Amino acid sequence: MQLATFVTTRISDKNTRNCPSLRFNFITNSTIKGITSLDNKNFHINVLGCNNLTFHNINIAAPENNPNTDGIHIGRSNKITITKSKIANGDDCISLGDGSKLIEVTNVTCRPGHGISIGSLGRYTNEEPVEGVTVKNCTLVNTTNGVRIKTWPASAASGTATNMHFLDIIMANVSNPILIDQYCLWNQCNRQIPSKIKISTVSFKNIRGSSATPLAIKLICSRHLPCDDVKVSNIDLTYNGIKGPISSQCANVKPII
Repeated sequence: MQLATFVTTRISDKNTRNCPSLRFNFITNSTIKGITSLDNKNFHINVLGCNNLTFHNINIAAPENNPNTDGIHIGRSNKITITKSKIANGDDCISLGDGSKLIEVTNVTCRPGHGISIGSLGRYTNEEPVEGVTVKNCTLVNTTNGVRIKTWPASAASGTATNMHFLDIIMANVSNPILIDQYCLWNQCNRQIPSKIKISTVSFKNIRGSSATPLAIKLICSRHLPCDDVKVSNIDLTYNGIKGPISSQCANVKPII
């Protein structure tokens, strides 16, 4: 068993060449806190194969126009907590890859960037399920997306993503506040072939603030495997632009009976 605490570290790409991601691989029962990562040209923090790991008071900053600078990326890990942190970057604030299980994100502020994302799921063969994600009491400011689940069209294999909940979230000028979609990076797949990833048991609750576009809620699931048990409740989002009234879009979502 590993018991560790990593504290008070400041890493800046301004003073190094090709600064790599901070990697936490196969760590158990540990806390990482007080880390600042500045201007990294890659993912800032990468987590793989960890169990019972907490990130507390993490500060990440990179220019908004820098692609592929995800703040914290998690893959194939269990019981990961991210709390009381601030992330500003040019890509996903927090991204969860396949095999992410029992993930809790609380009191995190993202500004700007691409928001908090699950996926893309289904791009590769032998991906593991995503199960048990809670995003709560977070704030997103001027982000491209708010809370998002994205699957890969023409998936390499079947898979599942279930029990994912987003609640008590503030959006401020977010372009796509609530989003489920099929995402293809730089046209690397056939968008006409639906995803084979099954999404189920998802909730969006107590989400308020402002949308930067009139389409505030977009739930576009796979026509091959429609989403099951998706609940949207107590959403209070406003749009003050000139492109029409605020609206929502929904496709391939099975109704709750």
